[in-house]
Amino acid sequence: MPSSSTRKVTLSTRKVTLLGATGSIGRSTLDVIAQHPDAYELYAATAHRSREALLDICLRFAPVRAVIGTQDDAEWLRLQLREAGRGDIDVSHGEAALLEVSRAAEVDTVMAAIIGAAGLLPTLAAVESGKRVLLANKEALVMSGGLFMDAVTRHGATLLPIDSEHNAIYQCLPMQHGGGLSRHGVSRLLLTASGGPFWKCPLSELEAVTPAQACAHPNWSMGRKISVDSATMMNKGLELIEACWLFDATPEQIEVVVHPQSIIHSMVGYADGSVLAQMGNPDMRTPIAYGLSWPSRVEAGVEPLDLFAVSRLDFEAPDESRFPCLRLAREAMQAGGTAPASLNAANEVAVQAFLDEKLSFLDIARLVGATLAATEVHAADSLDVVLCEDARARQLAERLLHQRSF
Repeated sequence: MPSSSTRKVTLSTRKVTLLGATGSIGRSTLDVIAQHPDAYELYAATAHRSREALLDICLRFAPVRAVIGTQDDAEWLRLQLREAGRGDIDVSHGEAALLEVSRAAEVDTVMAAIIGAAGLLPTLAAVESGKRVLLANKEALVMSGGLFMDAVTRHGATLLPIDSEHNAIYQCLPMQHGGGLSRHGVSRLLLTASGGPFWKCPLSELEAVTPAQACAHPNWSMGRKISVDSATMMNKGLELIEACWLFDATPEQIEVVVHPQSIIHSMVGYADGSVLAQMGNPDMRTPIAYGLSWPSRVEAGVEPLDLFAVSRLDFEAPDESRFPCLRLAREAMQAGGTAPASLNAANEVAVQAFLDEKLSFLDIARLVGATLAATEVHAADSLDVVLCEDARARQLAERLLHQRSF
């Protein structure tokens, strides 16, 4: 990747803030940017704790700004950059700095790839600044759905989904698809799921699943949290909620289809019986390149799909008795209000406890279910209400975990 002193920047160059630059989505985004140095310029890169990885990004891509979680890490990063002759890169830390680079007037595109509820405020800041927002943080929509989509409309932001399933649906829908699916002849959305690493695992063996096993996804290279969500199928539940908001759909209009090969990324069913599918190798650079270049297309560095090598495509119905997180998510969306925010909060607590080996694999769903059962649903009519319910659900889940009351 050329440094900023040698990079050729044109008038059409998109300036990108990359929220969550050191995660799997961030790394894939940087790979696409590196392939098109005349089209995309990294304005800001952010990380929470991974200071060595952020340093490497700064040295390779020379962003204008870098943001990290703590003051100590920011001071370390400044020192390392000065010693490497890159003291011109502005380094800051904390949530206020995240919001600044999300809103920066120089930026037209924000990749929202911070995992979990921590991504909500900076993603919303980008939306409220009218940016092109590439949404890889599903929790922002899960938590604040209606408020988030209202902000997109009110501020004239362009929202492009990056999750492979939602990106596939977006590609298969008409260009203008607002106002309800039925207006456009759409009868259903078919959200594909790989089934994760335990789809065929006997139920009796799931109690003993380890974090290492849960993080070993058969098709995708992902972070630890999202890998566990895939293994419990909570990820698909969160995606169902996200799809409802993105495409103005009801839970009843969305069908989850287990497709172990992860070649068809999702489908759209039409009233005339047609089903349109988006296919490709399981590589996140495809939806990322689509979001960066939309409505055009650019090379993503992804190998062409070899249908002869694939040879077969299988489909199965999900078993929600084996994977109750999918059922819990659907019920939370049907309940509406703050229920999805509580679901997400409880799940983040449960997954972290599992990764810390304080909770068994099957107890993830049990803890989430117990938290939801003890949580009152309120109207999600302001961001303060959503954040309050998020905090309340986390506290409740922590208490239930400590008491083993689930």
